[in-house]
Order: sequence, then C-alpha cells, then structure tokens
Amino acid sequence: MALPALEGEHTTDVCIIGGGFTGLSAAIHLRERGYSVTLLEANKLGWGASGRNGGHVGVGQRVDQDRLETMVGMEHAKQLWEIGLEANDTVASLIKRFNIDCELKQGNLHLASKAHENDELRAYAQHLQRHYNHSGIAYVEPAEVAQMTSGRGFHGGLLDKTSRHLHPLKYAQGLAKGASLLGAQLYEYSRVLSYSQDGNVTVNTASGTVTASYLVLACNGYLEKLEPRTAGRIMPINNFMLATEPLSEALARQLIRDDTSMSDTLFVVNYWKLSADNRLLFGGGENYTRRFPTDIKAFVRKYMLQIYPELAETRIDYGWGGTLAITMNRMPDFGKLSPNVFYAHGYSGHGVPTATMAGKLLAEVISGTAQRFDVMAKIPSHTFPGGTLLRWPGLVAGMLFYSLRDRLG
Repeated sequence: MALPALEGEHTTDVCIIGGGFTGLSAAIHLRERGYSVTLLEANKLGWGASGRNGGHVGVGQRVDQDRLETMVGMEHAKQLWEIGLEANDTVASLIKRFNIDCELKQGNLHLASKAHENDELRAYAQHLQRHYNHSGIAYVEPAEVAQMTSGRGFHGGLLDKTSRHLHPLKYAQGLAKGASLLGAQLYEYSRVLSYSQDGNVTVNTASGTVTASYLVLACNGYLEKLEPRTAGRIMPINNFMLATEPLSEALARQLIRDDTSMSDTLFVVNYWKLSADNRLLFGGGENYTRRFPTDIKAFVRKYMLQIYPELAETRIDYGWGGTLAITMNRMPDFGKLSPNVFYAHGYSGHGVPTATMAGKLLAEVISGTAQRFDVMAKIPSHTFPGGTLLRWPGLVAGMLFYSLRDRLG
C-alpha cells in the first residue's frame, strides 16, 4: 500500500506521530469513536520495531505478576493483568475483524536456562493459577521439555497455551489497511521536525503542517529529540534476528514439536519460532549503539547454534535488526504531557500486545475515559541516570554484568 508524504496544511482532531502498532491501533480505535485522524510516519508504516520483532504475543505484562505485586500492590497488579489479557485478545480480534493474513498461531514455551529456575517457574505457574485464575499455563517437567524441543541447555519450562505468535510486519500492514478503510489519513516519509502548542497543537514536517486538537506521540525507540520531557525515560536498543532456509517438516518438528513460539530465561533473552514455510526465525543478541553489526546473520547465528547445533550446515537466508525502547523497570511508560498531548512507549520487548492495547487506551483517554489509561500511567517510571546524554554508558555496563551472569550461571 503506497502512501503519500504530507504536503500543505491540514486540520484534524487527532494527529498521531508514528506508524507502528501504537499509532495504527490508536488510529483504528479513534476512528471507531468518530475522531478524524492524521497519522505521520517518518519512513514506511511498520518500518521500525513493529515490523522487525519476533512476533510473540504474550499474556500479561512484560514483568511477571509476582514482581508487579511488589512494585504496585495486588489490586493494581490485578488491573494490569486484566489489561494484559485484553491486549492479547485485542490483537486476535483485530486480525479477525480486518481479515489480516499474518500467520497467527497459538502457544508459547518459556524455557529455564538454569536448573535452579525450575522451582521458580513451577511456583509462578501455581501463582497464576491460584491468584489470577489462569488455567492456560502449566509447568513442564524437563523430560517433557526434551520431547518438545531438541534445544540444548534447557531444564523445565512454562507452557502458556493462551499466548499467540504471528508475522509482525504482515500484522502491521493489516492494521494500516484497517485504519485506512475506516477513514484515517495515513502519510509515509513524513518525518516530524517539531511541534508547538497554543491551544491546539501544530505539527511540522519538511513539506507540511497539521493542526490538531490532540497529539499522540507513538514513536517508541525512534522518539530521539522530538520530546525531551519523555526521552530520558526510555533507552533505544537494537535487537537482531535471522531466518533460515525452509526446513523439512521432520526437522521443524524436531526443533519445535508443537509449533509454539519459544523463549528462554536469560537476561538477554533468546526467542524463536517457525514461519509458515518452516523457516526458523531466531532472535538473539543486542547492542547499544546507533550501528548494527556488519554481518547480522553471523552475529545471531552463534546464539542459534548454542541451542540448535544440528543447524550448523543450515543456510541462513536473511538477517535483520530493529530498534526498540526499554525502560528502567521494563514496564511501559504511558503519560500525558498536557491536556491534549499523550504518549505511550518503552514496551521493552513486549510490544505486539502492549502497543496494540496502548492504541486502544489512548483512544479511550482522548475521548474522556481515563480510567484504564491511568492504570498504565500510574506504574512508577524512572529517568535513566544521566538522562539522554549519559544513559548509554550505564546501560552498557549493566548489560555486560547481566550477560556475564548469564554465561557463568
């Protein structure tokens, strides 16, 4: 779907900056409520992390519920759980509504990389069953894990049958078509240079302006210097993936018996799944600079072979990277900068469901129903030490520490 760049002067109810899951979902849900919407994307829709991620659609929030209970209390944690469940279902309902062909599949197996984590995973499954009535999750014994995957170095696991996974770029493109069908005005290659407020909001690109009653900042890891008041609460990092050649059905089932998505418990997490044509899509490794590795395939392949050494002779057809945004506590950062400027970002690797739900909640708060947006906005949010100038050295030091801990067990 080729879209024009913004030119000239435009007026709209809501201007959205960013054409990823957050912005596209917000466009859909705002149009459903009758608002006129103009969305501006600096590149192509889905160009950023929304089109380049692992496609996992997890249940709940990015942080486990027992940690959230300590962080915000049981009542707030349960509200966050319900929003997380709805986020997963919202993804599925949008796919069904707009007939998006994005390889939607069911289930995730989360694998213990260290033996002592078995008890933690077992206890967490019981906690979700007992306190959140979540019957879709179960602890998997090491012997059963060994039958479900040939992956090396794992112990027990958590199988969540209610989690989903999909092709993220196809999903983003489907959301864009849905938003367009509903009448949202979508523009590509329309990088926003600045915005100002004088009652309404005026948004400026190189070739046009948009005057809006409301503004949504949906930039995530690409916010850069557009809004300094929130930039220090997120850290852009780069994550990388590869795709193998198509595998035989027998080999595909050997790697992932039940065609679930997979992830491990390392701090710098590995995550993987199979595509519709039986390619292994494997994500591993990250860096914290503005540059990608010169050979992404080789960069990720070493992580893949640690888990699946039987793929040593398998051809790697594609390698790519994307920039996402993490927060200090790994929970998303929602907020309001003025009565008519809202933002949501910092999904920390949980972006498919959470960003989709963010768009829904942004539409709610703009229409005057702030309750659920406030549930997310009340999560404690912290600025990275040193702000945007000095956050990088601290992050690198921290990541090196946790990477060393992963290797040493």
